[in-house]
Amino acid sequence: MKAILVWCCGCHKDVSPRLTTGQEIYPARPDLAHLPFWKCDDCRNYVGCHHKTANRLQPLGNIPTAELRAARRKIHEVLDPLWQAHGMPRKKLYSRLSKLLGWKYHTAELRTMQEARAAWLAVRQIESDWLKKETA
Repeated sequence: MKAILVWCCGCHKDVSPRLTTGQEIYPARPDLAHLPFWKCDDCRNYVGCHHKTANRLQPLGNIPTAELRAARRKIHEVLDPLWQAHGMPRKKLYSRLSKLLGWKYHTAELRTMQEARAAWLAVRQIESDWLKKETA
């Protein structure tokens, strides 16, 4: 298998992660045991893969720290309902986020807690604006 480089948010550099499975990452979750993950053995952080695509070993972004992974989940808790349940087109939502933040936005590419906080505030602003528009 060809080695890959992935940005590791814990090590603050590109690393050559080790391919492993959910059995190692989430030993108490047998439902995830067969899924592929990339793990940085230096800091022990990991990232999942695009396992439902043709390139099932492609990382889902950079390798986040536990704190950053939790922040990304919180962002998605607000972000996803906007396009899933409230009818805001997903591309429009991500475009608006990119414009507000000043960089091309994707949750899986957030590298720092500072970026995550900025994204959180932008998502909450969009949510507030959208919900006001829906109720008007």
